[in-house]
Amino acid sequence: MKLSRGQTIVVATHNPGKCAEIAELLAPLGLAVKSAGELGLPEPEETEGTFAGNAALKARAAAKASGLYALADDSGLVVAALGGAPGVHSARWAGPGKDFGPAMARVERMLKERDARDRSAKFVCALALSSPGGETEIFEGEIEGHLEFPPRGQKGFGYDPIFVPQGMTRTFGEIDPHEKHAVSHRARAFAKFAAAMAPK
Repeated sequence: MKLSRGQTIVVATHNPGKCAEIAELLAPLGLAVKSAGELGLPEPEETEGTFAGNAALKARAAAKASGLYALADDSGLVVAALGGAPGVHSARWAGPGKDFGPAMARVERMLKERDARDRSAKFVCALALSSPGGETEIFEGEIEGHLEFPPRGQKGFGYDPIFVPQGMTRTFGEIDPHEKHAVSHRARAFAKFAAAMAPK
């Protein structure tokens, strides 16, 4: 699959923060972006057990419903001491209102309940690009780090305020978006996507 400059693709998300971040990462490729939310596309139930599986499921559903190429991201926080949780359930922990305050508190509570001293964690991102015909390609990226409480910073979204990337002292919630985009799990997945799909 190859994309063309000026081509419109659907970003298969109803999360405005995620869509804005993806649109910024796609901007250098000259692609026009519409979100699944803007187009009123239904959100498929994420039934797969992996980030790649869920990304592919969402991308195929959006491509089929819109007749356009669709890009889906499935990403989340993987906490070593919690056996990889919340993992693919990262967004679900925030509930239907996508309120990550209680989700971050749940992570902290579970770590305390287990008396876990290991605060290592990573963010994982899987990107799936699907054609209207169902052809799909996957690109993955991750970034290692550790968790700190209480949450710090109002920038970013999701679990960003408790995640400190390796080699940094500030959380993703405290750093400017352009700084985050240079190192994040999503940026690393996008670098692979751009290398393979760079529009002509």
